[in-house]
Parts: sequence; C-alpha cells; structure tokens
Amino acid sequence: MMSNASSFLGISTNTIRAPIHYPVLQKLLSIFSNGFHYQRNRLRFSSSYHSLQRSQSHGLTICDPISSKPRNKFLLQTHHQCSRSETIDSVPKEIDTELLPFLRIYKDGSVERLMGSPYVPPTLDDPDSGVSSKDITISQNPLISARLFLPKLNEPHKKIPILVYYHGGAFCVESAFSFDHHRFLNSLVSQAKVVAVSVEYRMAPEHSLPIAYDDSWAALNWVALHFADNGITEEPWLINHGDPNRLFLGGDSAGANIAHNVAMRVGKEGLPNGINLLGVFLTHPFFWGSKPIEGDACEEPEKDLACLVWDMAYPSAPGGIDNPVINPVAPEAPSLAGLGCSRVLVSVSENDELRHRGLGYYEAVKRSGFEGEAELVEVEGEDHAFHILKFETRKAKELTKKLADFLLK
Repeated sequence: MMSNASSFLGISTNTIRAPIHYPVLQKLLSIFSNGFHYQRNRLRFSSSYHSLQRSQSHGLTICDPISSKPRNKFLLQTHHQCSRSETIDSVPKEIDTELLPFLRIYKDGSVERLMGSPYVPPTLDDPDSGVSSKDITISQNPLISARLFLPKLNEPHKKIPILVYYHGGAFCVESAFSFDHHRFLNSLVSQAKVVAVSVEYRMAPEHSLPIAYDDSWAALNWVALHFADNGITEEPWLINHGDPNRLFLGGDSAGANIAHNVAMRVGKEGLPNGINLLGVFLTHPFFWGSKPIEGDACEEPEKDLACLVWDMAYPSAPGGIDNPVINPVAPEAPSLAGLGCSRVLVSVSENDELRHRGLGYYEAVKRSGFEGEAELVEVEGEDHAFHILKFETRKAKELTKKLADFLLK
C-alpha cells in the first residue's frame, strides 16, 4: 500500500526525503494512523535524519521509527527538532539508503521497515466473523509460507471457491500475517464463503523482484497441485473444502500487480491438470510508466515516488519503469487478451495517485480482445487501499462486499 508524496520529494545521493506540505502531511497521518503503532519520545535523531516534516510554525514533526520488530511501529514525536542519532539501547548504525516513508537500509546490510501493521496470530473461530485461520509452509527452499482462512460452514463437506491472495505494501512492507490484512481477509472470507490462501512472498530489498512474482506463482501451483492427478494432499482445508473449478486470484496495490502478472503467466503456461483460473480482482493496482497519461496530474512520472519504489524493488528490471510487469500497457507489453482467466474486476479510488493507471489498465483490457468479462468499480472521495486501512468505514465495507459478490458469482 502506497501513499504518494512525490510532488514534494527532495532527493540526495543516497537518501530520499519528503518535506511535506500540511495537507499532504494530514493525508499521510490519516493513512498511517489506521493499523500502525505509534511510539512517543523513545528515540532522538539528528536533524539530517528528518523524513516527513511540517513547518515548525505548526510544531509537529514525524521522525523516524524504532521497533524490536522493525515492521511494526512508527515513531511520532511532537517537538520541533530531533537531535541525536542514538538509541537508549544500542550504538547507532550508519545509513546507506532511505526510501521514505517505507524503509531504511544500513551499511551493514540490515533493513529497517518504517511502515506496516503488527503481526497477529491466526485464530480458530474468530469471534467477529466465525472465520478460522492457520499458518502453513508451502515451500522450505525457498521459504514460502501462507495464512489460510476458512469460513464457518453449515455443511461441513461443502465445496467452496478458492482465493489465492497477495498482500500489498510496495513490494517491501506488510505481510500475510499483518493485522490489517488478517482483519480484511476475515471479513472477505466470511462474506464470500471462500477458502483463502494469503501468500507470504519474499520482499524487496532483501529479495529483489522478480522473486515475489516467482514465489506467488509457486504458491498458486501448490494450490492447484492439490487437485491434479498424482498431485499432493498436504492441506486438508483445500482437499476437503476447495472447489478447483472456482479458483480466483486477488490482491491490493503491489499485491494486485502480482495478481495481474500471475494471471498473465497462467494464460501463457497454464496450471497443473488443466485447472482453470476463473477470475482475478485487482484493488488499487500498482502500475506505472515513464510517460504521463491522460487525466493524471503527475507530469514527470519518472521522478515520482512510485518510480523510486520500483527502482528499489526491481533494480535490474529490463526497460526499467516501462517493463511490462509494472507497465502492462507499454508498447512492448504482451496483449492483455492473454490474461488466463474469464473474469476481471478492477477497483480504483478517486483520490488515489494510482487511479488513472488503474483506469488505463481496465480500458486496455477491454480493447485487447480479452474474451472474458471486465468490471470496473470506482469509489468517490477515498484514497489508496482505504478498504484495508479504513476498514470500519461505510465505503470500506461496501467495497469489501463488492469483492465478495465478485467471488460469489
């Protein structure tokens, strides 16, 4: 999930800093405050480390995070200056590169993630949704894991659709085990009555793309092999409840990008035993490109935060930001008629900086000769990934219901 502060980026050799004007700061705070943990007055930094800062006349500075689990917390300090780069418990480490507000890379190779909701354990019979969840290992080498979700069923042997889900987070933050995505999938699984496999793919910068794409493809094949001749019987929830004739992919933001690319690979290579992919939903997909597109206020896409994220996630991408995996409408991109499914849903939000890219993708699917059904859901007055970050709001619940309806068709 990404929030774009690109209009105010100032870039130095190794550090990407974003001095934020007040309205943009308000927007970032509203996004961060949903699911992220705040710590007060635990850490002091030199002023050169300031990342997101309002003018001092307003007396508020967002400084840098600290956590024993680097994904889980975001430090908010309410004074004008952050002073020294030292912690109470440790000797300061030297920063090599920062990609704010997402992460910091140190010269010793360690990575500190500055955003993300906390990890939560799986639950058996969740009290709010009735959904049960558990964590499983898909592959030991490479290590690919997942969280499985099963709705409460009145008929214990009923076969239900299968959803393979890819979480968002700019290819570098969040998790299949995070609070935000766990809560969202509990709700979606309860309403849609699907068995869901939320994939924990390996992330950048420790594991550059295309590793996340390969992990996600391997996870889908692992699911499909449960229904192939001479396949596997590792997961009883899939064997006992999954209907391979109703197999779906879904994802938000970077996860929606992954879902698109996995669907394209299905169209090219197929799945074991001829199993078909019925549908794919993409919420607020992370697509980008080097050229401005109609209606988009971003006049220099290659200087945008989205481009900087892509360069971090896939530094060796042939074609850079116009590689077809991030720009599916680039001149060299394969036809979207090759999507390996019969139904596609694309969801965009009015205030999301990625909105026009999502709209362009939907229109390109329709023009491509894609023989299936393409559906567009537009939500007014909302930001990127609001259905996950603002989970309790009316519009978030309405979008989750739309996604559930798509899976129920």
